Amino acid sequence: MRLRLRLLLLVLAVLIPAFAMSAIGMAHVWHEQQKFNHESLREAARALALALDRELRERERILLALASSPPLAAGDLRSFHAHIQSVGQALQASIILSDTSGRQLLNSRLPFGTELPRMTSQERAFRAQYGNETTLVSNLYLPPAGLGPYSFAVQVPVRNAAGRVEHFLMLGSPARQLQGLLEAQRLPPGWLATITDREGYLVARNTEETRYVGQRLRADLLARLPEGAGFHQGVTLSNLDGSGFFSRAAESGWYFIVTVPTDQLQGAAVRTTALMAAISVLLLAVAVAAAFAVGRAIARPMESLRLAAGRLGRNEPVQPQASGIVEMDAVHAAMVDASRRLRDVNADLERKVAEAMAGYEQSQRALMQAQKLEALGRLTGGIAHDFNNVLQTLTTGLQAASHQAPEKVRALLAICQRAVTRGAELARQLAVFGRVQEVRIETVDLACRLQEARPLLSGALPSNVELAYDLGPTLWPVMLDPAQLELALLNLVINARDAMPGGGQVVLRAVNEPLAQPPAGLPAGHYVALSVADDGEGMTEEVMARAFDPFFTTKSIGKGTGMGLSQAYGFARQSGGTLVLRSQPGRGTTATLYLPRARTQPAAAPAAEAQPVTQGRGRVLLVEDDPLVRDTVRPALEAAGFELRSAGTADEALRLLAQDPQFDLVFSDVVMPGAMTGIDLAQQVQQRWPRMRVVLATGYSDRRIDVPGVRALAKPYDLQQAVHALNEALASR
Repeated sequence: MRLRLRLLLLVLAVLIPAFAMSAIGMAHVWHEQQKFNHESLREAARALALALDRELRERERILLALASSPPLAAGDLRSFHAHIQSVGQALQASIILSDTSGRQLLNSRLPFGTELPRMTSQERAFRAQYGNETTLVSNLYLPPAGLGPYSFAVQVPVRNAAGRVEHFLMLGSPARQLQGLLEAQRLPPGWLATITDREGYLVARNTEETRYVGQRLRADLLARLPEGAGFHQGVTLSNLDGSGFFSRAAESGWYFIVTVPTDQLQGAAVRTTALMAAISVLLLAVAVAAAFAVGRAIARPMESLRLAAGRLGRNEPVQPQASGIVEMDAVHAAMVDASRRLRDVNADLERKVAEAMAGYEQSQRALMQAQKLEALGRLTGGIAHDFNNVLQTLTTGLQAASHQAPEKVRALLAICQRAVTRGAELARQLAVFGRVQEVRIETVDLACRLQEARPLLSGALPSNVELAYDLGPTLWPVMLDPAQLELALLNLVINARDAMPGGGQVVLRAVNEPLAQPPAGLPAGHYVALSVADDGEGMTEEVMARAFDPFFTTKSIGKGTGMGLSQAYGFARQSGGTLVLRSQPGRGTTATLYLPRARTQPAAAPAAEAQPVTQGRGRVLLVEDDPLVRDTVRPALEAAGFELRSAGTADEALRLLAQDPQFDLVFSDVVMPGAMTGIDLAQQVQQRWPRMRVVLATGYSDRRIDVPGVRALAKPYDLQQAVHALNEALASR
């Protein structure tokens, strides 16, 4: 056999296995490349779906913050409309407040008082399908003419203190606002990202978005959306043949679709295969001429390539390695890059899963804290109600006795009456936590109020923390709600205490400050700077940036609600001022309330001496479930000239009125046993006996007294107040 033939056989013996190994390696690379592409599509779609949910949750958080707005809680729709107008302009969106029947109450894009439409049949069907108790994300819709382009909406229920849904807040945003979400992902060139709603209508697209928004997906892909997630091969709306992965966002139910053109997805592998085939033919020709040397030059690099492919398949790091053959080094470099990208994708996925779990745990903690606050509110509200009934019995009895007692006894009774007044103040402080409370703005002597609050603040501190007062001379009067002031100071003192676990000093300082440039954009003028300073741990800039967020806390589970600073900040803004934090880690924190100077002087304290009770006339039905209150108020009002009958419940009162409708006035408690409250009774009386007047008295209620023409007295009320209120109501007949 000739040497050429032997050399050829040797070349073939060496190269044929090498070609076979090359084919196996290319097949494996092809398979891994396709697998990697699919995984990249899957992870990109899921990451974008998570980003979409985060975007929608941000809108939900805005609505929840608006739902807790003091003007909305107080029923001040005009102020709340101005607030949502400013928020809506900042967000370039519309904010709508509606009641449970679907009637719009406010629309940030329309002037206050404009007649607003009821909800559409599509909205009614959407609420019927998904319910009213949770946050809802709408499908894509086209607003009425003149109110904007294609949009979507996020709706949250607004609950009252009893937990019942009272209103709905909806944030309507143009679909184009989601365009930035797609651009922020920085997908590779040529990749197509699409967001659709639950029905498959296109909401946003990273290319030609204005052309396809509002169009529905093709039928083949639309039919697969109920699967939730999966790969799809087909043609896009722009007639692009490609492979993609669709994923449903867990919270909104919308879909995110990432598509890669088929030629881009497979082109690199096809070109690599063709290149390797050409190299193989060339190597065969060269090997015939330089048999053994070329064979040895090929065998070792191919083996290295095979090992690298194996490490890539096992998700192990592939190290750069030079073989001297450009083509093989290029394939090896691609494997190195693929290995790095796979590890990056896995690390990014693990990080996002950890962030999602942390967010879920924080939400659960916030929910538990909110439930604890609600339970505490109900408990303290109930205590305040019963306590006010006891105080009402005492104050009525003391006033009745003072009119018949000698002068020396009257002085003792006046002292008892002041004690009752102090008890009423304590009951009002309790009710701050539990009732639907009207804001009681009044001009107060700040120095006097701070001294009165000192026992309350000292009681919140342990023995190793000292409370020091530093009050400037002749503090200006301020206009605010005294109960909210005490609650804000208590929250600030508790925060200072928690920042000093080893003990220290809390300094409460108040000074008059004429400010030409007040903080937080306040107008120039005279302010009282009321600060609470500690020498505790301090805060970082990151913590200070979120300190006013509701439910945000750095304390361990069970040791903080995250509502203290947000309440204090809300009180300051409600009073026309602001709250400013100054802190450095390890050097303590100072929280300063800037409160504007009042233009009026505080009202003088009423004299404690009993005044003669004004006389009255008329038939009055007294409705009171507490026998102690009933047995003291009834004779006192009869002594004032009224003709009285009494009932223990609203149902009993209605039966008496049906039998004898000649009463001039109904004087009723609000919270009573039975199916009806005093508010329900007042509404019934107005409907059935329009000329009969109603006066309500309450020590605590979780409902607002919002009945036209009905006066309300807060327990414990003064007998003179009661007679005056009854006479005024009778005079309006």
